[in-house]
Amino acid sequence: MFIVDSHCHLDFPDFEEDRDALIERASTNDVRLFVTISTKVAKIERLLDLTRRYDSVYASVGTHPNSADEEPDVPTEILVDIANSHAKIVAIGEAGLDYHYDRAPRDVQKAVFRRHIAAARETQLPLVIHARDADDDVAEILRDESGKGAFSFILHCFSSGRALAETGLELGGHVSFSGILTFKNSYELRSIAADVPMERLLVETDAPYLAPTPYRGKRNEPGYTRHTAEVLADVKGVRLDEIAQATSDNFFRLFTKVPDPRPST
Repeated sequence: MFIVDSHCHLDFPDFEEDRDALIERASTNDVRLFVTISTKVAKIERLLDLTRRYDSVYASVGTHPNSADEEPDVPTEILVDIANSHAKIVAIGEAGLDYHYDRAPRDVQKAVFRRHIAAARETQLPLVIHARDADDDVAEILRDESGKGAFSFILHCFSSGRALAETGLELGGHVSFSGILTFKNSYELRSIAADVPMERLLVETDAPYLAPTPYRGKRNEPGYTRHTAEVLADVKGVRLDEIAQATSDNFFRLFTKVPDPRPST
């Protein structure tokens, strides 16, 4: 099988001691490709270094909403230039809205989010969207910006309500599920996942956060994507290899700069 961890944070210090080993461990769980996601444009060189060190690692460029007040004025042109200058920068973000922590003023988060949408539209790269306790405003911005021109996007680490999932799908987006899907009380989330079309699904870890059952409460790592994929397969009533195939197919169709290393059939 071939499973993609479409969203992790390999540059975080949590992985400094055993990064080589955890990437090797991932392969024993059939997790063979990773996108390490940017949280600050200022740290892009750290991500680029990882893409140079590991053939299987790709990266994005962007500003997390919780860091929006630290990078409030990064212009769309800078995001576009970085993405176009590096073959292994394959997505924009993560950007979006986070009203749970409210670490940045909401108007700043919204302005930064819209600049990232513009960058995704111009580069034709997928936008990785962070949405927490901000469903209505995220949906409103997505509808408004979609009216200005198409762009592809992923509702990453989905834990929002059904209405946002439906809006995202209506606008052509993808929905990515993390270890939260495996949590005992995530009944509503599994219900939402059951209704997402197979061709719009992705899986991820968001490592080092949100380790799936049976590792909940411990440091997450990319190899654990398999556990989320197993639960997703159960939710959809299909085999694990079918979920691996579908989510990987979706990934390569969406992340157009990433070459597909799977043998052709």
